[in-house]
Amino acid sequence: MDKYSFLNAAHTAYFADLYDQYLKNPDSVEPSWRAFFQGYDFGSERYGSDNEVYEIEPGQVCIPPEVPEQLQNEFKVLKLIDGYRSRGHLFTKTNPVRARRKYAPTLEVENFGLSQDDLQTNFSAGEVLGLGSATLQDIIDHLETIYCESIGIEYMYIRQPEEIQWIQKKLNINNNHPQLSADQRKVILKKLNEAVSFENFLHTKYVGQKRFSLEGGEALIPALDALIESASGYDVKEFVMGMAHRGRLSTLTNIFGKSAKDIFSEFDGKDYEQEVFDGDVKYHLGWTSDRVTDSGKKINLNIAPNPSHLETVGAVVEGIVRAKQDDKYSDNPSQVLPIIVHGDAAIAGQGLVYELVQMAQLEGYKTNGTIHIVVNNQIGFTTNYLDARSSTYCTDVGKVTLSPVLHVNADDAEAVVHAALFALHFRMKFKRDVFIDMLGYRKYGHNEGDEPKFTQPLLYKAIAKHKNPRDIYAERLLKEGVIDKDYVSKIEKEYKDRLEEKLEDSRKVKKTEITPFMQNEWNNFTTAQEDKMMQPVDTAYPKASLKKIAQTISNLPDDKKFIRKIQRLVESRQTMFDEDRLDWAMAEHLAYGSILLDGNDVRISGQDVERGTFSHRHAVVKVEDSEEEIVLHNKISDNQGKFYIYNSLLSEYGVVGFDYGYAMASPNTLTIWEAQFGDFSNGAQIMLDQYISAAEDKWKLQNGLVMLLPHGYEGQGAEHSSGRMERYLQLCAKDNMFVADCTTPANMFHLLRRQVKADYRKPLIVFTPKSLLRHPKVVSTVDEFVNGSFQMLIDDATAKADKIKSLVFVTGKFYYDLLEERENLERDDVALVRIEQLFPLPADGMRAIIEKYKNAEEIVWAQEEPRNMGAYGHMLMHFDEAKQFRVVSRRPYGAPAAGSSVRSKKRHKEVIDYVFDKTKDNKRK
Repeated sequence: MDKYSFLNAAHTAYFADLYDQYLKNPDSVEPSWRAFFQGYDFGSERYGSDNEVYEIEPGQVCIPPEVPEQLQNEFKVLKLIDGYRSRGHLFTKTNPVRARRKYAPTLEVENFGLSQDDLQTNFSAGEVLGLGSATLQDIIDHLETIYCESIGIEYMYIRQPEEIQWIQKKLNINNNHPQLSADQRKVILKKLNEAVSFENFLHTKYVGQKRFSLEGGEALIPALDALIESASGYDVKEFVMGMAHRGRLSTLTNIFGKSAKDIFSEFDGKDYEQEVFDGDVKYHLGWTSDRVTDSGKKINLNIAPNPSHLETVGAVVEGIVRAKQDDKYSDNPSQVLPIIVHGDAAIAGQGLVYELVQMAQLEGYKTNGTIHIVVNNQIGFTTNYLDARSSTYCTDVGKVTLSPVLHVNADDAEAVVHAALFALHFRMKFKRDVFIDMLGYRKYGHNEGDEPKFTQPLLYKAIAKHKNPRDIYAERLLKEGVIDKDYVSKIEKEYKDRLEEKLEDSRKVKKTEITPFMQNEWNNFTTAQEDKMMQPVDTAYPKASLKKIAQTISNLPDDKKFIRKIQRLVESRQTMFDEDRLDWAMAEHLAYGSILLDGNDVRISGQDVERGTFSHRHAVVKVEDSEEEIVLHNKISDNQGKFYIYNSLLSEYGVVGFDYGYAMASPNTLTIWEAQFGDFSNGAQIMLDQYISAAEDKWKLQNGLVMLLPHGYEGQGAEHSSGRMERYLQLCAKDNMFVADCTTPANMFHLLRRQVKADYRKPLIVFTPKSLLRHPKVVSTVDEFVNGSFQMLIDDATAKADKIKSLVFVTGKFYYDLLEERENLERDDVALVRIEQLFPLPADGMRAIIEKYKNAEEIVWAQEEPRNMGAYGHMLMHFDEAKQFRVVSRRPYGAPAAGSSVRSKKRHKEVIDYVFDKTKDNKRK
C-alpha cells in the first residue's frame, strides 16, 4: 500500500477537466498524461495489481508507482495545492497581537514528497490556479498570497462541487486581494476614522463609564458599510442585525444613523419621556432607520435590542427576518439579509449558536443564509481563548452546515472589507450561511473600568504599544500616495466637531426619548395597561363562516389515499359540528380558520405540532403512499391568510427565540410556539426572562407570541406534569403578559381570537390540557363560539348560592377531577368556580363571586400542584383575600410530581378528598 499515492480528485477540477479532455480527444493531452489515462480505469473503486487490491473512496484517484517520475511530481504538486486549500488557513498572518499557534505538518514542499531542487521546475499543475505551466516557486508564491496572508479561508469540507469551484474562482481573482479605487479606499479610511474618533470622544467625555468599545475591532464599521452599499446591488431591501454590546454604540451611530445626541443623553443618565417605561442600558437598545445608499437605493436597517445573554438575540433576528420574508418578500426572500455579530467566547461557548446553525436550512426556519461576523477579541471577559473552547477556531460550529469560514486580520481594513463582500456574494449566490472570524483585540478590559493586566499581562503589554487600525491604514495610504499627511487630522477634526455639536444639543434636553424598534410595523397598535387588558374584546364569529371552515377541514381530497384512522378522524370534525359538541381540537381548528378568513396569517411551530404531541391536532395530513402533505386550513378561501405550521427541531431556546422574533416583526400574525410538554419550556428560560416578560418594560417592544404549554397531573412523572405555572406567574407584573388556564373549547377559541382582534399585543401563556383533549365533558356548543366571548372567570352554573358551604376556586384540568368527585359524593353544598385567566387576575370578578356565595362557611383554593408550585403563591401576591383561604394542594416537594404512578394517584386522590373533607389533611403524606 505504501507504494501508492492517493489524490482527492473531487477538489482538483484540473484533473477532472484533463481526464474529460482525454476522453473527448486523446491526442489533445500530453503523451505522458495520455499513457497514464490509457493504463488505468478511473471508474473503479479498486486499484492494484496481482494480489494487491485496495479499496478507496469514490472520487479519489490512485497513483501507482509505475507512473513516470515527472507525472508523479505533477500529482504531488496537485496534492500541495490541495494542502494549501485545506490547511493554508492554519499558517496565515491573521493575528495582529499574538504569534500564531504552531501546527504540524506544515506546508513545506518536503511534506508533499517534493524537494527544494523542484522549486524552479515547471509544472502543468499550475493550470489549476490559472497560472498555466509555472515553476513550483511561482505556484507556492501564488498559494501563499491567496491562502496565507491577511485572510485564511476554510471551505474544502463543502460537499457541493459547484460551491467549491465558485470559491476557488473567486479566490483566484486578484489573488484574494481587493482591487480598490482611491475613492473607495478613502471611504474605508473615513469609516475607520469615525469608529476610532467616536470611541476616543466617549472615552474623554464620559471617563470611566461602560461603553464596551470597539477599539481593536474598528474594521467592523467599514465592513458593515461596504456590505450594506454592495447589497443594494443585489436589490436587498432590508437588513436585520443582532449583536451584543461590544462596539454596539459605534455601530448604531456610524452605520445605523442613530444620532450621537441620543447616545449622549443616555450616557448622561437622564430620565425617559415615557412614564410607563423602565428602559435599559444604552448598549442594549435597538434601532430602526432607512438609509439611502450611494447608488440611490433605500435600505431599511434594523438592529434588534439585546440582553446581556450574548447569543440570545441571534434567534430573535432570524425570526424577524423570516417574518419579513413571509410577509413582503415571499417571491425573493433573499431581499432581507440577517447579520449576526458574535463574540469569540460567546459563539464557541453558547449552545444556542448550534441550535441556530441547525435551523439554517430547515423549511420552517431558513432565511436564505446569514452572515455571521465574529469580533474576535481572543479573550472572554478574563478567560483566555485556550480555556474558552476545545475547537481550533471559535467559528468551528459553522462547519455543522459546511459553511465557508473566513479568518481575517482586523488590522487589515481592506482585507476585512474584502471578506465581508465575499460573504455577501456567497450568501446571495448559494443562500447559505457564511462566517467571518475577524481577529483583533480588546483595547481595554471587558468594560472600560476593568483592569485586564491582572489576567493577561503579556497580551496587554503588546496591545498598549499597538497602533489602531485607522493609523495603520492611514500610513499605508500615505505611503502609496492616496492621501497627504494632513488628511487624517482634517477628517478627525471634522467628525469630532460634529460630535461636540451633538453633545451640546443633548445637554439642552432634559429627558431621553427612546424610539421604538420597527415602529413601521407597529403603527396601528396602541399600548395597553392592565385596565385595558381587562376590557372585553369582541371575538364572536358568524355561524355560516364557522360552518364553511368546518366543512373544509373535514374533507380530504377524494383522489388520494389516506390511512383509514386519519380519514375517520378528519371526517369526525364535521360530525362534531353537526352534533353541536365541539372538542378542544375543533376549537383550535375553528379559531385558526376564523383568523385566516379574517385575512390574518397563522404560524405554529414547536416539537411535533403538526400532529400534536397527543395526536389531537392533525393540521398536516400525510397521503399514505407518498407522504404528500395536505394542509386543509390553506383551502378555506381564495382570499384567506396563510397557515404555516412546522415541526421544529428538538430545540426550545432557539425556536422560542425565533418565534418571538417572528411575532415581533409580524404583529398581525397569530404566532404560536407549543411545547411538547409544558415542562420542557424551561429549556427556553432565558427567552422567557429577558424578552417575553420584560421586553415592553426595557425596550418598548410589544409582542403577541402565544405559548401553549401542555399541563396537568395524570401520573406521567416529574417532567410531564407541570408547565411550571409558578415561574410564569412570578414574572407577571402590571401589564406585561396574559396567563390563562382554560377549561372549555369555546374559551380557548375566544382566547386565541382575542390575541389577534385586540389593538395591542401582549405575550400569552396558555396552560393547555392533555387528558381533557378527549374528555367527554370538555365540549362546547357552536353557539358558544358564535355568540360568546372569552370568560376570565366561570361561575358554577349548577350551584345554588343559599346552599353553598364551601366555595372552591380552581383553575384548569383539576376542575374536572373535582367535578367528578362532587358528582360521586352527590354534594350540592360545594361550588366550583374556575379562574380561566390567572394574569391579569380578575380580582373584581372573584370578589363578586365571594359576595354571591356569602353564606359559604369557607373559601378554598384548590390546586393539583404542590403548595410551592402552581398558582397559590401568585394568589397570595395578587389577591389579599387569598390569605384567608383554606389551601388544598399537594404538600411542598422539590420535584413537580412523583415518578411512581401508584404514589401519584394516591397523592392526587388525597388532595381531592381534602377539598371535600378538611379533616383529611392530617392523614396526607
